Amino acid sequence: MSGWEDRSISIKIIIAGREYPFKIKHDEEEGIRKAGKLINDRLIQYNQRFNNRDVQDFLALEALRLAVKTFELETKAGSTGQADKLKQLDGQLNAFLSQCADC
Repeated sequence: MSGWEDRSISIKIIIAGREYPFKIKHDEEEGIRKAGKLINDRLIQYNQRFNNRDVQDFLALEALRLAVKTFELETKAGSTGQADKLKQLDGQLNAFLSQCADC
């Protein structure tokens, strides 16, 4: 490890047309960008399936889907490094959302 992976970087992820800034470790960037793309792709699918619904409904559906998937993975894997990483990422997202309550 050269130390570059430990450095924090700032990135912006757009979800449902809104920009969210993150300060992350360099080696987390690809995963966070992929997660943002996954969410946006799912929102597009919900919009095509359930026309004329509010994006908030789609975000709630996706949050529920991801929470169920996380629960299934945690149950299946026990307390592995991946489950711990998901919990850490969930904590970061919750902290960010609580800061952006007025966004």
